[in-house]
Amino acid sequence: MNLFDVYPVNPIHIVRAKGSTLWDADGNEYLDLYGGHAVISIGHTHPHYVQKITEQLNNIGFYSNSIEIPLQKQLAQQLGEMSGKEDYALFLCNSGAEANENALKLASFHTGRKKVIAFSKSFHGRTSLAVAATDNPSISAPVNKTDNVVFLPFNDEEALSQAFASYGEEVAAVIIEGIQGVGGIREASIPFLQLIRSLCDQYGAVFIADSVQCGYGRTGNFYSHDYAGVQADIYSMAKGMGNGFPIGGIAIAPKFKASYGLLGTTFGGNHLACAAAVAVLDVMKSEKLLENAKTVGNYLLEELKKFDKIQEVRGRGLMIGIELPAELASVKKDLLFKNRIFTGEAKPNVIRILPALNITKEIADRFLDALDERLKA
Repeated sequence: MNLFDVYPVNPIHIVRAKGSTLWDADGNEYLDLYGGHAVISIGHTHPHYVQKITEQLNNIGFYSNSIEIPLQKQLAQQLGEMSGKEDYALFLCNSGAEANENALKLASFHTGRKKVIAFSKSFHGRTSLAVAATDNPSISAPVNKTDNVVFLPFNDEEALSQAFASYGEEVAAVIIEGIQGVGGIREASIPFLQLIRSLCDQYGAVFIADSVQCGYGRTGNFYSHDYAGVQADIYSMAKGMGNGFPIGGIAIAPKFKASYGLLGTTFGGNHLACAAAVAVLDVMKSEKLLENAKTVGNYLLEELKKFDKIQEVRGRGLMIGIELPAELASVKKDLLFKNRIFTGEAKPNVIRILPALNITKEIADRFLDALDERLKA
């Protein structure tokens, strides 16, 4: 049997990792400024993280949600404290797509409605409803097509107001990334997020803050939407939540009422996943990683703006997009194969920087020096 060939793969075999450093099978060292799509939040193989997962595995690795799992309650308590959403409830699942799927489903249960408002260049996942709310027809199969999702221009207050005026009583939810990742590191404006909150209140719709990539401290706020000074009804999360161990979740406002069977999952909230997530929050707190994300991120943003060949620098904290002209489209590939630095991309010519939240200014400088070299080549 062969693998189903759906990923363009770089010919690099990584065998070891520590912090923001990777090593391949030939002993070559790489700098990781992408963390496997913003997943590595506290650095590869962090000692506390490895210890907690190992201890848990030596006790019990898995049992279903048919028994008490105290680690789930510990995770919920720590997550509430760090995020400032202590009165919210936590539902655990396995991925960002599942988190958004459950958020949209819960919104529909709560409102009794079907219509969802999403935005241009959005990405919310690849499961059925999540991909229907994703602005990419090429990854949405015919079975995913639905008239229940309406796409509006991102950050267009007039279009949003008109949509609610036309069919606001039919809207179950508005789902939006605080900063679009796949869409090119584009930040939702403060007035736009505030308008979403106001219109959802007025029409009884649910405000879903997709924080899968842009949340979990990456921007210096726990959820990136927090900079707008409004509360969403549901926050979805995953990626950095487990530092590589699959886990996702939604934080749910008090107005939603739970009932047995409303949502469910086999693997969600398992012992190992919760041990990983608790370890991540431990490290984020002890090493003050939200503050570090803001400090190092601001430094990177300011330094990147000094490069005259860069068309635009966007983002917040350690979620940064570097837009290059078409003639410099090879820079990302050159950074990997000539400087051995992993970065991400957003089509057509945006380099995405999504490093671990504990990177240092020295690591940032290594990247800046390498980028300077590539832009001068």
